[in-house]
Amino acid sequence: MSNALCRVGMVAVIGRPNVGKSTLINALVGERVSITSRKPQTTRDRVLGVRTTTDAQYIFVDTPGFQRRHRSALNKRMNQTVTGALADVDAVILVIDAAGWTPTDEQVLQLLPKDSGQVILALNKIDLLADRAKLLPLMAASMQRHPFHAIVPVSAEKGRQLEELLAEVRSLLPEGMPLFDAEQYTDRSARYLAAESIREKAYRLLGDELPYGIAVTIDRWEEEEGGARIAATLVVEREAHKGIVIGKEGAKLREISRLARADVQEMLGKPVHLEVWVRVKKGWSDDPAAMRKLGYG
Repeated sequence: MSNALCRVGMVAVIGRPNVGKSTLINALVGERVSITSRKPQTTRDRVLGVRTTTDAQYIFVDTPGFQRRHRSALNKRMNQTVTGALADVDAVILVIDAAGWTPTDEQVLQLLPKDSGQVILALNKIDLLADRAKLLPLMAASMQRHPFHAIVPVSAEKGRQLEELLAEVRSLLPEGMPLFDAEQYTDRSARYLAAESIREKAYRLLGDELPYGIAVTIDRWEEEEGGARIAATLVVEREAHKGIVIGKEGAKLREISRLARADVQEMLGKPVHLEVWVRVKKGWSDDPAAMRKLGYG
C-alpha cells in the first residue's frame, strides 16, 4: 500500500472469555498476534493486530474476555482494558458462539451504546454446529437485542467467511492515511511475543493442572545476526505450582521451553537458545504492586 488515502481504522474485538476472539484476530491478520488456549482469560493485554490490503488498513484491538465471576485485581484490570478499548474505535466486532447467546454475552452487550450502529456481530464456531438451520432464527433474534450493522457467521478456526466479515468492517472505516507500515502486523515487541509464547505453552501443556495465576518475564535478550540467547522466568503463585510446571525430572519445563523456542525462532528467523526458569511470587495476581512489576500496570 502507498501512502495514499485508504480505509483505515481501529476495530475492537470483544466477547466473553473463551469465545475465540484471539483465534479470530490471528485468522484475520494472518499472523500469530495473540496467544490462544482452552483456558479462559488467556488474553490479558490490549494487543493490536494489523492487516493491510491494497485499499484498507484494519487495526484490530484484541481484548481480554469480559467477565464478572472472578474479582481479583488482575481480572479487574482486564475488564478495565475491555471498556477502555471501546472508547476510541471506529468499529466493534462482538463475538458470540454460533450456538446462541449466554448470560455472559448479555453482560458484554451492555457495555455497548444502545443505539450504536458501528457494531458487527460475529457468530463464531459455525463449523461445530450440528444444525445450520438454527442460524437464521438466531440472527433474527439477535437483531432484536441490538441494531447491529451486520451479522456474519464465521469459523475463526477453519477460516470460513472471514472475507465477508472484513468487507463489513471496511464499510465502517473512515478514509485516512495508513498508521502502520504494510509489513507490520502488531504493535507489540518481539520480547513481548516471546514471553506470551512461553505462557501459551504452559497453559496448553498443563491444562487444568495449572491454576490461572502465571506470568512470564524476559530477563535477558541478546540478539545477533546469527542467533539469539534469551532467558525467561515463569512466575507462579504457590510453591506447589512450581513442581507442576517443572514436572517429573524437569520434563514439563523442557517441553514448554522447546515449543516456545520453535515459535520464537520462526518469529526471529534465526536460531534461538532459550532458558526458562520458574519462581514463586505468592498472590501476585491480587497484588497491584506485584502486577506492575510483572508488566500488568
